[in-house]
Amino acid sequence: MTSQVMTPVVMIEPSSWLRSGITVEKVDGVNLVKFTSELHRRLEELLEKRKVELLTPQEEAEYAGITELERVLTLVNAQLIATSG
Repeated sequence: MTSQVMTPVVMIEPSSWLRSGITVEKVDGVNLVKFTSELHRRLEELLEKRKVELLTPQEEAEYAGITELERVLTLVNAQLIATSG
């Protein structure tokens, strides 16, 4: 088994958006966890700035936190879909 190298990343904790940045929506009879429109817009803003390398260190930390939350929600939603059938 190959060992993984852990690289520390400075980020705003993904949990900081749990109360204000996510919502639950029913899609095809399954409750899915999604970003609010405001958090989704912010992610898009940060992504555009990142593409042209204009993120400040604070924005880079914010982007890292939001994308980590997005990965977690993708996993949660996949599990919700898998168990709904």
